[in-house]
Amino acid sequence: MKIYTKTGDKGKTSLIGGRVDKDSLRVEAYGTIDELNSFIGKAMTELDSAKFGDILEDLEAIQNELFDGGGDLANVMKERHYKLAEGPIEVLEQRIDALMEEAPPLEKFILPGGSPAAATLHIARTVTRRAERLTVTLMKAEEEVPAIVQRYLNRLSDYLFVAARIVNARLGVPDNEYVRSAKVFRTDKKKGE
Repeated sequence: MKIYTKTGDKGKTSLIGGRVDKDSLRVEAYGTIDELNSFIGKAMTELDSAKFGDILEDLEAIQNELFDGGGDLANVMKERHYKLAEGPIEVLEQRIDALMEEAPPLEKFILPGGSPAAATLHIARTVTRRAERLTVTLMKAEEEVPAIVQRYLNRLSDYLFVAARIVNARLGVPDNEYVRSAKVFRTDKKKGE
């Protein structure tokens, strides 16, 4: 089997159930999800499994869920059956809550960076936000766009922010605070307040 088909040589690409221009909004949205998935894969190569086994497990599941969500956005069949479900959103929320228990207190905005893996996770977070924006625009422009993809991306960006902070914390790398930031996050003196 050849990897090149030449069917896209005139600027068209195949969806599940149709063909569109390669610069269509739908292709931009799922293509950005693919870009995001690549950055998550890069972050995974930068994480030591002994120290970050839980995060690596999360990221592997996320890669599969992103593939599902991208496929759902690429689906334009008359009868559509989507793969992404509510369960992964609930898991992301549970993982965010668990990681926040471990995270150092946060009062100010932080700048992306720290360790290489944390920096890559921050890149993934910003690409997630771009994918979410494109998905919202697609939802406004077309009918039959699965809204769950937008909700998943919204939660995923929060997860990636927390995961980047945890990676730095476990490596002993402090967050790089934005120097002109006021205190914008509330930190409680005691857990549970």
